[in-house]
Amino acid sequence: MKNRTVINTKIIYCFCLAALIMGAISVVGAQETKTNENGLSIYGNQPWAAKWIAPAGITGHEYGVYHFRKVIELAAKPDAFPINVSADNRYKLFVNGHLVSLGPARGDLHYWNYEKVDLALYLKAGKNVLTALVWNEAEYSNEAQMTNRTGFIMQGSDKNATICNTDNSWRCVKDPAYSLLRQFFIAGPGQLVDMHLVIKGCDEPDFDDSSWPTAQEIANGNPKGSSDGGWMLVPSIIPQMELRYQRIPELRKVTGMDKNRTTALEGFPEKKRSITIPAHSTVTLLLDQSYLTNAYFTLNFSKGNNANIAIGYAETLYLNPDPDRDRNSLSSHPAKGNRNEISGKFFTGMTDSTISDGSNNQNFTTLFWRTYRYVELRIYTKDEPLVIEDVYGTFTGYPFKQNARFSSNVDSLHQILDIGWRTARLDAMETYMDCPYYEQLQYIGDTRIQAEVSYFNSGDDRLARNALNLMDHSRLPEGVTMSRWPSHGTQIISTFSLWYIGMLHDYWMYRPDSSFVQQKLPGTRQVLSFFHQFEGKDGSLVNLPYWKFVDWVGGPGWMMGEAPKGSDGCSAMLDLQLLKAYQWASAMEDRLGMKAYADLYQDRAKRLIQTIKIKYYNKEKGLFADTKEQNTYSQHVNALAILAGLVDKADLKAFGNKVLKDNSLVQCTIYFKYYLNQALVKAGLGDDYLNWLGIWWDNIKLGLTTWAEDSNLQYARSDCHAWGASPNIEFYRTVLGIDSDSPGFKTVRITPHLGKLTQAGGEIPHPAGTIKVAYHLKANANKWQADIELPQGITGHFVWAGKKMSLKSGTNHFDL
Repeated sequence: MKNRTVINTKIIYCFCLAALIMGAISVVGAQETKTNENGLSIYGNQPWAAKWIAPAGITGHEYGVYHFRKVIELAAKPDAFPINVSADNRYKLFVNGHLVSLGPARGDLHYWNYEKVDLALYLKAGKNVLTALVWNEAEYSNEAQMTNRTGFIMQGSDKNATICNTDNSWRCVKDPAYSLLRQFFIAGPGQLVDMHLVIKGCDEPDFDDSSWPTAQEIANGNPKGSSDGGWMLVPSIIPQMELRYQRIPELRKVTGMDKNRTTALEGFPEKKRSITIPAHSTVTLLLDQSYLTNAYFTLNFSKGNNANIAIGYAETLYLNPDPDRDRNSLSSHPAKGNRNEISGKFFTGMTDSTISDGSNNQNFTTLFWRTYRYVELRIYTKDEPLVIEDVYGTFTGYPFKQNARFSSNVDSLHQILDIGWRTARLDAMETYMDCPYYEQLQYIGDTRIQAEVSYFNSGDDRLARNALNLMDHSRLPEGVTMSRWPSHGTQIISTFSLWYIGMLHDYWMYRPDSSFVQQKLPGTRQVLSFFHQFEGKDGSLVNLPYWKFVDWVGGPGWMMGEAPKGSDGCSAMLDLQLLKAYQWASAMEDRLGMKAYADLYQDRAKRLIQTIKIKYYNKEKGLFADTKEQNTYSQHVNALAILAGLVDKADLKAFGNKVLKDNSLVQCTIYFKYYLNQALVKAGLGDDYLNWLGIWWDNIKLGLTTWAEDSNLQYARSDCHAWGASPNIEFYRTVLGIDSDSPGFKTVRITPHLGKLTQAGGEIPHPAGTIKVAYHLKANANKWQADIELPQGITGHFVWAGKKMSLKSGTNHFDL
């Protein structure tokens, strides 16, 4: 290992939520949060008047579900009643029985989010009841959940609202009905709720809470910068999550009921209707949402004292190779088969459970949302029949809106866009996530693609900006970032730090927010300083530490997603990723940072280019090898060689064809096809893009309603990974040809790749408005008509058959 090189002395170190919750929540928009020019919250000087409060007599580190309650008197219904609210781990805030906020948005202790909410809509003259359900899942909590200890805080943001400030005037009690179902899920545990013990009616004004202990004040509410410990409070920069009522359309299978009773289930659960489960029965109902979803699952039921209802959630059912197999095992799962089929399969998955108290109108709703296509209700009744009154979900997710449009003469293409958009939405909550069912963690490699899907399809960049902030916060003192953040466990995928620089560069190109990018440059310098420690004399990375994940592929020399490494400890894949990072960083430094850094990175990039060509290029094969031994080859390495500019322009098309068609190369999976397909487009093969969608059509043939984690569709762990949603970028960027041609999307380059299409068109959101295009092959003329509309103040170029034509703001028409 080389010692860290001292940078030229000429270099000066200059380190210098608009919510949509359908019918439920009114939130002060994120745009009302005071921030500095870089989008970060202004550091606070004084603690809040409100205190962090907790139940008395607990350590704060154990599992528990708690009710906090306070009654306030108002002389008149207020026009505004702004408050700030947060908790640890999670909260649901109610005003007079109405759900008004859920949170807090996930972060870490150094940036602990609070939501800004206006309660005025839910308040009235006279008595008003404020209640919060707060829970701490302790050591079984979601891997993404950072925590200090159980706590709740609410602060009025104006003089009138300070009446709600949390202190020892609030009361708090543990709800004894809740206990954990301990399952090995990175996404958190299941819950068991015994309805005999549930505290009911505490959101009613006349509820007697005199037996509840007063809450204990445990800490000041410290805005970031006012204290150096505990929760450092910052306003969330994202809106609250969408909530939308969602029926479950189909009952697929019933066991344990006779034929006559089964007939009585007709219409359930698509329509709200009551069904009766007989006494002394064991009944299983398999429900099918028909597509994967994220939702708060709700079950309404009556009677059936001591009946146990187990609620299982699964992305799919599994083919059953062994009837004696442990149904609760989630390891080494067998094949999945077609996701629409249930015959010959078994159910296993995340489980909640509830016990009936025999009364009417009981309600079970999950504390946290669940991911499912299939829901299995396993019902065990005792001496009394159980009546299921209703079952449904409440969809939740980041409130993205689909603001892009694509049309063509091939209608089936919409299936790919629709599934991709659903995948992207299910993997976007308070952070982007790798998968909603298993991990719910924001990985940099996934998030880079997810952010671009957001730019092209929605135009909402708040979640991407939040992700860049979180990744920047995760960086270790040695310079490398965590692979995922927030996360209470440590995982470092060193290569993902390089993709972070790529994601920052993407943001710079597509969003007009250069000051935000500029503020992040000191962090990119630290990342690249970390990698420079492991560069040999020729610039090649030698024995880079930590997990060097590239893609979930199998092939010669590939293991656990890592590309082959040569006897010298070097890898073409790693060198190419470092090269791309130097190129991205140099461009940003040149325009926004320090010219000395731009020159330094450019020099290192030139050295790497020379090394890569000498060490890995095989003239006989006309390809770049994985290692200096030149005995293994991959699409991955050669795709990045194209993207990094290592292939002469005159050779690009032939080189690209070889990368595409040589089946001896280790093949990219659905994830890395994002990079492969961009490389092939750069090689001049973009008109064939629609022929490269085989893995996506294979997903559809197997009944998937979201994109699977990898290309081994039968055994893919997750059925929902948004890193596979790259067609939701490329249908617009490649097929319709719309792309940024300068930082901030200030100029546009439109280069369509229509292939065999005879008609195509659509629009994407742009920071200045909307870009619209329409292409039409004139009948019997073999000539095209193109119409392009750019937002006011935006210009660019239109490229057709190698000819470059100017585009002006407004309407542009071409006969081609």
